[in-house]
Amino acid sequence: MSEDTSPITISLEGEKDTIRLGEDLALALKPGDCLALIGDLGAGKSTIARAFIRAMADEPNLEVPSPTFTLIQTYDARIPVAHLDLYRLSDVSELDELGIDEMLEDGICLIEWPDIAAEVLPAQQTILLRLTHAGNGRLATIEAPAPARSRLDRVFAIRKFLGDHGKADAARRFLSGDASTRAYETISADGADLILMDWRRPMRGAIVADGKTYAEIAHLAQDARPFVAIGDYLKDMGFCAPDILAVDLDQGILLLEDLGREGVLASDGTPIEERYLQSVACLAALHQTPPPNLLPMRDGGTYEVPPFDREAIKIEVSLLVEWYLPHKRGKPLTDSEKQEYDAIWDGLIDSLAGCETGLLLRDFHSPNILWQARNEGVRRVGLIDFQDAMIGPTAYDLASIVQDARVTISPELQARLLSHYMTRRKTVASFDEATFLKAFAIMSAQRDCKLAGIWVRLLERDGKPGYMKHMPRTFRYLHAALSHPELAPLKQWCIRMGMDFNDEHG
Repeated sequence: MSEDTSPITISLEGEKDTIRLGEDLALALKPGDCLALIGDLGAGKSTIARAFIRAMADEPNLEVPSPTFTLIQTYDARIPVAHLDLYRLSDVSELDELGIDEMLEDGICLIEWPDIAAEVLPAQQTILLRLTHAGNGRLATIEAPAPARSRLDRVFAIRKFLGDHGKADAARRFLSGDASTRAYETISADGADLILMDWRRPMRGAIVADGKTYAEIAHLAQDARPFVAIGDYLKDMGFCAPDILAVDLDQGILLLEDLGREGVLASDGTPIEERYLQSVACLAALHQTPPPNLLPMRDGGTYEVPPFDREAIKIEVSLLVEWYLPHKRGKPLTDSEKQEYDAIWDGLIDSLAGCETGLLLRDFHSPNILWQARNEGVRRVGLIDFQDAMIGPTAYDLASIVQDARVTISPELQARLLSHYMTRRKTVASFDEATFLKAFAIMSAQRDCKLAGIWVRLLERDGKPGYMKHMPRTFRYLHAALSHPELAPLKQWCIRMGMDFNDEHG
């Protein structure tokens, strides 16, 4: 994080630049931030406030009246916004009735004429934006504490990136942020929508084994290089991945084709069978392509696709014993219990020897598949999340979609999806169905053990209880996987650990 707290200065030549600044600020501010707007009458404070609120609400024509007489207007936007005008405030004590502290708990305060409140505004949360006349335009000077300054610098760096690629005046809107350091924006320019991927390199995590972090052992992508390399490979092989239109690998900023919002689920969240069938057909086609090892990069270098090796498999399944079971049992496992689990997985990994390997997209499930109705065949399946791709058992990705972690796939539909995939693979004489189904069961169990730990980790470490709703489904999938004879030792161990597969909470 940047520790630079020197003022940021931005020249505003006209109203268009002022509106753009307000929209960019809406991407930088977070709950708890207080934006204090300072400037003479006509300096542009109301223009910035209006642009900020409309962008935060994603309503370009939203009515944003001045709060001069009401003192405050509130907006139930992506982040709640309280717009205050303190021009008529006679004494700072009147702020107590407005409840600024309460507003900042889960929202943003946007304050015009903040001078009277200067002594009571939270110093570590307040961003001062001063507008002054400069020739025929304005000069914006921004002072911010270090955490907010870091976010502002990033937002303005992205604006410069857009300007460098001919889209200086593009409208930007927040699209999503995920559990990683990636965030996404929609970019509207020249009548077309694009996607901006903002991928800041994460801080190195804690060392967990052999001098490596969890992410390093699991081969999780730490920057945008794998996304670019795998994306270019998929397109070259005839699959549908977004065009990467511009990229700054050093900063982790990418401009992508927008593949839309239509997925493989119906409006009620249930799977659309036709789209799932086409998705497994897409996997069958991918698994019949030669697995890549070294991929060319646009900068002339190469990217080596990592293996889904023993260490990666085992660090992921360790989440069951490190997070899920202590949560379930109310106490940590003993060393001998962990060692037995570890030995079982060593045996299962050994039994994967000789199974088919290829490119694993790694998160091939409903959130990461965009339906492309205009295309034909496997190109109807739009692929958007493949930066963690590895070389490993091809059955892994099939397990990801057939036992979709976030969607209940009935046993009947699972059987149809498996049959659809197998029909396409059996056209190749070398395809060994029995060995593949064994790998499918092992990879399914591997994913489910990992996910059970992740749901608890999100609850206990990250304060995100919503993911626990996936636990019953995860255990139904795990129970099905453990029915394969190869997994009998793991099934018996799970039973001894008190894992009740009929328990709705695992």
